[in-house]
Amino acid sequence: MHREFAQVEWDADLEDDCRQLIRLAVREDLGRTFDWTTVSLVLEEATGKANIVNREAGVIAGQGIIPLIIDEMQCDIEFEQRIDDGTFVEQRTTLGTISGSARDLLVTERPILNFLGHLCGVATLANRFVNAVAGTKVRLYDTRKTIPGYRRLEKYAARCGGAHNHRLGLNSAILIKDNHLALGAGSSEQKFSPYDAVVKAHEFIIETFANNDRASQEEREMIVEIEVDTLEQLAEVIPTCPDIVLLDNMSPEQLAKAVAMRDEAQAAIELEASGGVSLETVRAIAESGVDRISVGAITHSARQLDIGLDWTK
Repeated sequence: MHREFAQVEWDADLEDDCRQLIRLAVREDLGRTFDWTTVSLVLEEATGKANIVNREAGVIAGQGIIPLIIDEMQCDIEFEQRIDDGTFVEQRTTLGTISGSARDLLVTERPILNFLGHLCGVATLANRFVNAVAGTKVRLYDTRKTIPGYRRLEKYAARCGGAHNHRLGLNSAILIKDNHLALGAGSSEQKFSPYDAVVKAHEFIIETFANNDRASQEEREMIVEIEVDTLEQLAEVIPTCPDIVLLDNMSPEQLAKAVAMRDEAQAAIELEASGGVSLETVRAIAESGVDRISVGAITHSARQLDIGLDWTK
């Protein structure tokens, strides 16, 4: 059974992140005043109704933010959701309907579309990567290459698209990279070897959390992962039994050799490929036999899905 990072759900922590982002969005649009265009032209008692419609096909994510926008902006409108998050929809599908005060509808229009467009874009790109490796055993993961403040939301969207969540933050796991090897021993002249670094990480978890009554189960069972650049480094760390070895920027041929080395050693280690992963290369990487592929592009290169409002009579 493979070890897994905590997966992001739509929960209280995510909603708190949403509310903080919504407050920033309101500040950007209104400051502490009003939408003067709407106030000058739209009667206070006017009402309206609009359908939220995707202009292009994609995977839907993040609709739970709409009631939070309405609440934070204290708007006299209602939202009726019609499509579940995680659903792939063809273009011109009605995702939901908002109705009520015309002034409030106009003020909330852009924040709703901005949040939905971005999150649906992440979910849609994640889904394209997942579909590209269909039929293989590999699992696709996002990374920490997220917009600051949006990490939980973007990771939730990645899951809506069928991807898995890598660690949420630096406090979620031990992931040893080349900079840790270079700086961890105290000077550039005295580097940690990959072997020593994994051993030290395991010792740290035991010493710090094993007998600590205040430690969480996640801390006691913290995942240890190490990044390696060569097959020689992989051979060195296999005896230390990290949970995951990240194979950085290796070709499909090198990845296949890494899988054979792990299997020959009968090591309970998962192999993760990372670096240079695109929609054009991901299939060949998956067919090398690795267990995981982490893809920064899922979040850092996703474009917005085109979503708009269609006003009804």
